[in-house]
Amino acid sequence: MRANYLETIQFIERLHRQFLEVLKNELERAKIGDINNIQALILFNIGQDEMTVGDLIERGYYLGSNVSYNVKKMVENGYLGQERSLHDRRSIMIRLTEKGLGLCARLNGMFDRHAALLAKSKLSVEEFKQLTAIMRKMEGFWTQPSRVLLAGAPPPVSPQPADSAPAAAVGASGAIFF
Repeated sequence: MRANYLETIQFIERLHRQFLEVLKNELERAKIGDINNIQALILFNIGQDEMTVGDLIERGYYLGSNVSYNVKKMVENGYLGQERSLHDRRSIMIRLTEKGLGLCARLNGMFDRHAALLAKSKLSVEEFKQLTAIMRKMEGFWTQPSRVLLAGAPPPVSPQPADSAPAAAVGASGAIFF
């Protein structure tokens, strides 16, 4: 199970990087240089909604400092608009501008093209549903830190003698750390 688990999380990471490269290529083909692939993905995830930066962070997609920086850049480049919340003057609501909606429509077109190609492949809708169900189970496991970090956790490691080799650990990216 451990080997399968490590292979799966490494594969997820590779897929994410490859997906970001596909987004980058789509932006380059459209000669869009004032937004990067990460920002385009944030934009897509906002979609038609109006929300705060905190809402984006709470969804679990992004880290706080990264979201704030990227939102600032997208406001500066005209993809997002912002205004103070009527209900809580401390909160700033963000939403897509016409420029942002246009890019979002382009990304939707890209996703439609990908879906059409996948429909012609040997993968079935049922296989995608099974894959999604498995990923949701993994997400549920990871979003319960007490289960992941505490249940069945090994006892603390005692310091090694100076003359022994350090133990290796495998990180989520598959990198080996000593």
